[in-house]
Amino acid sequence: MGNGEGSRIVTMKKIAVLGSTGSIGTQTLEIVRKQKDLQVVALAAGSNVALMEQQIREFQPMIAVMWSEEAARELKVRMADTEIKIGCGMEGLLEIAIMEEAEVLVTALVGMIGIRPTIAAIESGKNIALANKETLVTAGHLIMPLARKHGVSILPVDSEHSAIFQSINGENKKRIQKLFLTASGGPFRGKTREELVAVQVEDALKHPNWAMGKKITIDSATMVNKGLEVMEAAWLFDMDLDSIEVVVHPQSIIHSMVEYADGAVMAQMGTPDMKLPIAYALFYPDRRPLEGERLDFFKLGSLTFEKPDRKVFQGLELAFAAARQGGSMPTVYNAANERAVSLFLERKIGFIQIPELIEASMNNHKRVEKPSVEEILQTEQEAYEFIRRVVS
Repeated sequence: MGNGEGSRIVTMKKIAVLGSTGSIGTQTLEIVRKQKDLQVVALAAGSNVALMEQQIREFQPMIAVMWSEEAARELKVRMADTEIKIGCGMEGLLEIAIMEEAEVLVTALVGMIGIRPTIAAIESGKNIALANKETLVTAGHLIMPLARKHGVSILPVDSEHSAIFQSINGENKKRIQKLFLTASGGPFRGKTREELVAVQVEDALKHPNWAMGKKITIDSATMVNKGLEVMEAAWLFDMDLDSIEVVVHPQSIIHSMVEYADGAVMAQMGTPDMKLPIAYALFYPDRRPLEGERLDFFKLGSLTFEKPDRKVFQGLELAFAAARQGGSMPTVYNAANERAVSLFLERKIGFIQIPELIEASMNNHKRVEKPSVEEILQTEQEAYEFIRRVVS
């Protein structure tokens, strides 16, 4: 064979995307559009049938799964002219997780439904591009040892964890002294607790730097998101909580930093664009050219840093408390927050009641030391039930 471009063999990397109609999922597919050696073999989503139909027709996966039976039925009707297999619910997600054709599972689902598929995918030898925080927050004690046992990589997609991952690349992990997780501070940075009392849904959804789904945008406003990221970082990088610090950095240019034993600090910087960490996880250790805005230091002028106000943003304080207690407590923190955020979005509770409900749920819970998947999911239901009783 000759050396010309035309004769180069392209090996396709086959990926499955769980949560394909959400923010991370759609951006993952934008990358697939631009990169000719990525192939989508499976897609899964919640209930957005119209967008799923478009994605199927464009990317032609072998299987598509909708979380709700009703959505799966509607999708079947819409896709009747094709050969594609349509699945639904957890059964469908697990089928995707273990399918031989997929090498990488992108987990961009919201919530704890990501745990079982992630475990199944690890057991079948797949690398995980992880954008589902809840998986490690609630089941890190199960996931990380399992990944080591099966020799698979957990590649972080969150911008902060990706930044740390990039900053430790090629370094001696034993020489890491501290992880700095940066936070924008959200729309209410500098506000007092009194000022947060009157916050409306619309105010909380105005994130200064990032375009994200509703739940994660509210989590950013309460700083619960940063609390979840602290727990996730502890598992991902095998660090104790005292070695993880949150730094408020309003410009969102430094995505996170790592301090080493000699005092050197490595930081990963860039414009706020989720496509970079997604592409890094998909192509690691390669870096692919990406279109998008480049960092202009002269336009930036300055970068600033502040301590987070853990009295006003109690969600962050409670995360450290939940992580220190460990066991099933992070599950309670996560589940209570999930339910509280949906109640806030439905305008049934006020903004400052979100951390109050998390704290009440944690105080109500009898902690389990090393919960199984069943116990994690049971704890989630108990937290939901507790909040239902309290709020009604």
